[in-house]
Amino acid sequence: MTDMTEQLDDLADLIRDERLTDLRVALDELNTGDIVDFLERLGVKDRAVTFRLLPKDTAVHVFDQLDQALQHEIVEGLKDGDVAHFFESLDPDDRVRLMDEMPASVARKMLRHLDARERSLTNIVLGYASGTIGRAMSPEFVAIPEHWTVKQAMEKIRRAGVDAETIYTLPVVDGHRLLKGVVSLRELMFSDEDTVVDTIMSEADSVDADHDAEDAARRCADRKHLAVPVTDKEHRVVGIFTVDDAMDILERAETEDAARHGGAEPLHRPYLSTPVLTIMRSRIVWLLVLALGATLTVQVLDTFEETLEAVVVLALFVPLLIGTGGNTGNQAATTVTRALALGDVATRDVFRVLWREVRVGITLGSVLGVLGFLLVSWRWDWDVGAVIGLTLLAVCTLAASAGGMMPLLGKKIGADPAVFANPFISTFVDATGLIIYFLIAMAVLGL
Repeated sequence: MTDMTEQLDDLADLIRDERLTDLRVALDELNTGDIVDFLERLGVKDRAVTFRLLPKDTAVHVFDQLDQALQHEIVEGLKDGDVAHFFESLDPDDRVRLMDEMPASVARKMLRHLDARERSLTNIVLGYASGTIGRAMSPEFVAIPEHWTVKQAMEKIRRAGVDAETIYTLPVVDGHRLLKGVVSLRELMFSDEDTVVDTIMSEADSVDADHDAEDAARRCADRKHLAVPVTDKEHRVVGIFTVDDAMDILERAETEDAARHGGAEPLHRPYLSTPVLTIMRSRIVWLLVLALGATLTVQVLDTFEETLEAVVVLALFVPLLIGTGGNTGNQAATTVTRALALGDVATRDVFRVLWREVRVGITLGSVLGVLGFLLVSWRWDWDVGAVIGLTLLAVCTLAASAGGMMPLLGKKIGADPAVFANPFISTFVDATGLIIYFLIAMAVLGL
């Protein structure tokens, strides 16, 4: 990996020194994946220059593997004829994702460059709403009639399979294109050529075209399917959804969740190719929201200023208590958010999740509270230790409960559960934890 990084840095030096002939020769020695990695590390101008140096066939394969945002930037720097060539080389589902990055006027212009067949296939995918599996499926598939023999099926695969998204999992249909099952290429290859397909087909695990894309991708991956037939409301086959497309969707979803857990918006493109201002914009909104939320903590401290003045030692434990509460809440929120994504829990499980997290919070709080009481009592007075111990118990219980509930609340109101996780949990627990702390201190110490 280190050697490859050094090699890519050497290529960047060739661009900087404008040694384009040497760069062209060096690029010829790289495989497609390495070229993609190199392009993702470059700025917009250098990426466009490098892409133009690639042989046409190589450029087509590289273009297909780039993120849609980078494809869009390359398209903007190409002539119309070149744009049409690369645009037509994409599969219909990939073409639609690129069109989503383009202005509507440019997307319509690109569609007009396609031949009738490719334009028809692309329009099938465009007909479904964004975020549905219909928008991510491929309309290029080979369907096998149920009454055909293996010989007839294999002849059709040889004839039409070259343009199909996959031939390893094949939908089996009746005369009205209704889905009856699936058959694998392996089963066809090892069956007698006179065998009727419906005798060797398996039950189909299909998905409706209007179904949520992330949920369908999760199911495809969990059940180890190479491909899943996509059907319309009448159960007619309209497309195929492959495991590689499922992994792409899940990777994008994981990236979004990871960013929002950290209080930022996803970049939707490789980090090194993202402009600094774009990175700043992805973070500034959440920083402002969290800064406003933090004013609640300041207000709480101001309200209990006299209590702090009376027992100064209480101020020493503020970072410990709000840090422990925030970490406990974040742990619970992250766990429940992940469980939601995997389908392990749903919004109807709200009370089961709450009861479980209350018990977890009490258990964690009891362990930490006892340790806090012993250590603080040994160093200071037992009454201060009691305040710290009781506060840890209460804060951990509250934080775990809130952390488990907020992702479910987000899901219920149609928001991203990840948004309700770490950033908001920390702000909420900081303020409420301090209120609990000072109320317990006033009760125990008689302030």
